[in-house]
Amino acid sequence: MKYYDSPIGIIEIIGTKECIMAVHFVEEKRELEESVSILENAYMQLDEYFNGIRKKFNINFYIEGTDFQKKVWNALLEIPYGKTTSYQELAKHIGNENAVRAVGGANHKNNISIMIPCHRVIGKNGKLTGYAGGLWRKKWLIEHEKRF
Repeated sequence: MKYYDSPIGIIEIIGTKECIMAVHFVEEKRELEESVSILENAYMQLDEYFNGIRKKFNINFYIEGTDFQKKVWNALLEIPYGKTTSYQELAKHIGNENAVRAVGGANHKNNISIMIPCHRVIGKNGKLTGYAGGLWRKKWLIEHEKRF
């Protein structure tokens, strides 16, 4: 486990020697940090992201989920940096335009915040909806990406 002090709060990075399993916002650092190369790499990539250098993450992930959730998470990785899409457009992209709510549910289950960019998904009316880290963080991340 490693922590990154981002401009919008503490990010906890959890992983094994082989892969990252979770990246999420926490209120405080709970445990001692480990120095495992993949955690160090994730920390470095987050730092580059927040400094406007990195636009795409290159790291091994492992997250458990249904086939549908994995399909949604893989589609999230295709949303270009600095762009947004709607839940409806994402549902169409994965071949099931009636699965808008299920896409939202899969986004909610995404355990690798920022790196799997669920913050880039917005309502079809352009409004920000749903983000486990808080809508103010979602807004910040979208605006941050538009600056670079």
